[in-house]
Amino acid sequence: MPLALSTLGLPGLALPAAVRLAADTGWDGLELRCAEGESVHPAMTPAERRAAAATLTAAGITPIALAGYVGVAAPGDDGPVLAELRTSLRLAADLGCPAVRVFPRGGDGPAAEADRRAARRLTAVAGEARRLGVRVLVETHDSHRAGRDVARLLDGVPPDAAGALWDLLHTWLAGETPADTHAALAGRLGHVQVKDVAGPDDLAPLPLGAGRLPIADCLRLLPRDGWICWEYEAPWHPAAAPLPPLLAEGARSLRSWCAGASARGV
Repeated sequence: MPLALSTLGLPGLALPAAVRLAADTGWDGLELRCAEGESVHPAMTPAERRAAAATLTAAGITPIALAGYVGVAAPGDDGPVLAELRTSLRLAADLGCPAVRVFPRGGDGPAAEADRRAARRLTAVAGEARRLGVRVLVETHDSHRAGRDVARLLDGVPPDAAGALWDLLHTWLAGETPADTHAALAGRLGHVQVKDVAGPDDLAPLPLGAGRLPIADCLRLLPRDGWICWEYEAPWHPAAAPLPPLLAEGARSLRSWCAGASARGV
């Protein structure tokens, strides 16, 4: 399975440095955090976009997704959400990313209403997503933590334009087993984010394998060509160990788990 690293774990690091670090420590791709203060952000000029894409290509590092923060199920008017989605789709296409990560952010109202808002908005941008060759991936997060929740939200949305991103932490916090999540999302699954934590009451990021998340159980269920991404939530936990010294061992651990899954014929 190819391995990617989320630049969320490297806050503020310039893209060329992140690319070199990934290549030097055994990673095949990057999930690019898109936010103000990062080297990838919505206001990038055409020249900056071309330079970023060239940097990735020259190093042989695959940009697997643009990790944005659009809330596709958020209460309110569709207009601002659609504008953000379209901006993200165009940036992803310019950088060579095949996907845009979005959040549900459905709020506290009825789940059915949140699902309808998200489906309406995702369907509205489906044509542009297809034209650009970029798929919108809704992460298992916030109002839709479980795989079954995201699967319900996506019901009826064109599958070639929108799918799911499985964040293992959030499905675990929702009480869903890896087998149940996979069963819910397998037909719509983009890539999978793995991480590790000490427990539900301590979500500070740990080295892979040092916590309680069922990483190996998750990997056993995935196709051999599916991307696995380590998302280390450094910005929210400044006391956590720095990520760069953990990267080489993290890649070795994931490859070992993946090899074990392959040996069992999964």
